[in-house]
Amino acid sequence: MHEANRNPELALLPATAAGSDSAAGLARRLGLPLLASGSSPLDCDTHDALLIVDGRALRLQRTGRGAPGPVAVDFGSAAMRHRRHAGARELLGRAVGQGGKKMLRVLDATAGLGTDAFVLADQGSEVVLCEREPVIAELLRSGLQVAAGSGDPWLINVSQRMSLCPGDARALAPGHLQGVDVIYLDPMFPPRRKSAAVRKEMALFHSLLAHAIDPQDADALLLWALRQDVARVVVKRPAKAPCLAAREPSHTISGKAVRYDVYVHRKLP
Repeated sequence: MHEANRNPELALLPATAAGSDSAAGLARRLGLPLLASGSSPLDCDTHDALLIVDGRALRLQRTGRGAPGPVAVDFGSAAMRHRRHAGARELLGRAVGQGGKKMLRVLDATAGLGTDAFVLADQGSEVVLCEREPVIAELLRSGLQVAAGSGDPWLINVSQRMSLCPGDARALAPGHLQGVDVIYLDPMFPPRRKSAAVRKEMALFHSLLAHAIDPQDADALLLWALRQDVARVVVKRPAKAPCLAAREPSHTISGKAVRYDVYVHRKLP
């Protein structure tokens, strides 16, 4: 069933019978079919992927034998801990303007799996995460709940500076935009020529987003962001990609693989 250029067929699966009630509620909210606990993703041939509910944890698993590992939001993973010391973290912080006396309030309007939002929160910013693809938003919600209940003081502290607002950032109530210093955008990167460039376990995540976002929408999102009363807008782009909406930034902070286009309206407080 794993054909290209169509929406992936998804279903909910409780990892255990004890989680059937919470899985049923989530299935109703997302409008997805619910499978019986004990079903195996390896043997499922009726759906492309399963959203597996395991207590507070939620993971997205491709079905079929030989499928890659699941996608989940795990802010306590080794990869996230490594990012605390990675050079890309410094580039992101510089682009957003962290390092001043005031705690910045950042709106991550395209949160995805929340990795950049978590880095910004770890650096001291207060971050509002918007994600309009409902399944991805639920993965984010699960990741934040797991972090908050982890017992790890670092994870708890960082997650307390993160709040989730599912849906399109452009539909936010004015109160959510009040006090925002920076709008951060990480639109989907253009298709890459090298198939190995995207990890196999992330292919389903990209396909979900590809069907949720119109190719022209990134330009429209930038134009919306530039109309907001914020100090700056920051856009993450591939190093050699054109500027969104053909709008030249005030300045750019570049790394080897990505760059940050910074549109400055005024000085940060």
